[in-house]
Order: sequence, then structure tokens, then C-alpha cells
Amino acid sequence: MPRPLWTGAISFGLVSIPIKVVSATEDHAIHFRQVHLEDMGRVRTRKICSIDDEVVPQEEIGKGYELTRDEVVPVTDEELDGMPLPTAKAIEIVAFVDADSIDPVRISDSYYLAVGGQAAAKPYTLLRRALERSDKVAVAKFAWHNRERLGLLRVRDDALVLHAMRWPDEIRSPESLAPRDVDLDDEEIERAVQLTETMALDDISGFRDEYRAALEELIEAKSEGKELPEQAEGEEKEPGKVVDLMAALNASVKAAKESRGEHGQEATVHTMRPRKKAAAKKAAPAGRSATKQTAAKKGTAKKTTRKRSAS
Repeated sequence: MPRPLWTGAISFGLVSIPIKVVSATEDHAIHFRQVHLEDMGRVRTRKICSIDDEVVPQEEIGKGYELTRDEVVPVTDEELDGMPLPTAKAIEIVAFVDADSIDPVRISDSYYLAVGGQAAAKPYTLLRRALERSDKVAVAKFAWHNRERLGLLRVRDDALVLHAMRWPDEIRSPESLAPRDVDLDDEEIERAVQLTETMALDDISGFRDEYRAALEELIEAKSEGKELPEQAEGEEKEPGKVVDLMAALNASVKAAKESRGEHGQEATVHTMRPRKKAAAKKAAPAGRSATKQTAAKKGTAKKTTRKRSAS
């Protein structure tokens, strides 16, 4: 098990569950050192006092809050640990909500919650089973790194997972970023939907970090004195170039089908017929597929019939 980042308890009503918090993710990124190019010596960061211009050892470095440019209030770790917060030593569950009610933008780092001893096994399992049966997630408060945070508890396999969350006022509004109203043809929307269906996957665990693999190959080649790998040739796209949207969608659908081995299927556009107030149900001509009914949600629900030719 990875080294615990924090130990405490989950406060679940009057139930207390001792737990250990461990990171749920691993950093596989390749990190570089800053070096002196002349002799490859490491370049270190030195902490210098702005008043006496001397290097400050770690044991002499503390925290301070700057009220003004010339006035700083010192705050010690003991004072921070002694603040009267109910979440100082506990992850306090404050509510249970539906999982789809949580905006993914608010979710940050993830942590596994491991049982903090045999005595915690029963209440830990109780909370896990309650979340599974209710199909809910728990919203909790906890205090880490000198600040109170909001968290989300859910079940992953047989373990409890804590997702750190941002407070509502930390999320910026995207209102000013959205484009103004534009004219879209129904055929373009239908083709875009077809592209999403063609590219749909049930599992994304097969994706890999191509940049990291290329970087490892580059480092290996340099360390062994080999020729550097050549960059793969690809079609360069001109940035900002206006393209035929429908042609791009057709080409995208065709490419997606070919990548899945669906060769020989042409990417065609179905003409959208205008909706009628009362469409009569007709028999399908011989050799063609049966009509497909869709529900049009505009004002009161009215059923319309649309014919789509089979490819």
C-alpha cells in the first residue's frame, strides 16, 4: 500500500470510521531537471531572504499573511492545528445526493480511503453497502493543507473513494465564452450525431500516452547514441481555415467506420423532410426498411413519421 497521506476518520452520523487516505493515482509523467548546459550540473533553487539577502534554512521558514506591503502577520502550524474545526481530524459527511447532480468541473484530485484497523472494517463496509444500495454519493467536508475542502465519497469496486471538490464560488461562469446563436442545418446536426454514434466506445481503458512513449524513445536513443526517431509525417492543418462543415462531417464518419473495419459502407447524407402536423402512416415499399417513429417534443407531444432509406 502507498504511504498514507493523512489519517483520521469518516464521520457518518454518530458512526466514526477510522481510515487512512492514500493517493488513487500515480504520476507516470517524465520529469526533467534544470541543468547547466555547459557542464550538465544541476541548477538548484535557493531561498533568499528579501531583507538581508541571505540563504534561509528550512527550519527558519514559517508562514505569514500579508496585510499590507509592510505588515505581515505570522501564523504557526500549531495555531492552524488548534483551530476549532469539526473537520480538522475527520471527513464529515454532510449530505447524500444523486451522482449525476455533481458537475464534473468541480471534481479535483482522487484518493482511496483504506480502513484504519480491524475495528473499522464493519462500519466501513456498512457505509459502502449503503451507498451501493441507495445509488447515492456522499458530500463531505474535510480540512487538509490549512484549508477546509468539500469532497465527494463514492464506491469504486470494494473501496471508498474521496474526490476533492471545488467550492461553488471557485467555478467561473462560462456564459461569456459561449458563441452567439448560429444557423445550423438539421442535416448537419444529424450527421454530427451519427459521428458520435460511430465513435462511441464502451471502454476507454485502451488509450495510452503517445507523448510519453515518444519521449521515452527519444531519451533512450540519446542515451545510447543512436539516431533520433523521425517525426511522423502528417497532414498539416491550416489554423483558422473555414471548411465545408458537411463535407468534414461526412469524411469524419467515413474515417471512423474505416478505423473500425467497416469498409465498403459509404457515408451518405439523408435528406430531412419537413415535419407535418398529421403524418399518415404508410406501408413501406418492397425492399426497403420499415418506417421509424420518433417523438417530436415541441409544445404538446405529437407523433410524426419519418422514412429513412436503408444503406
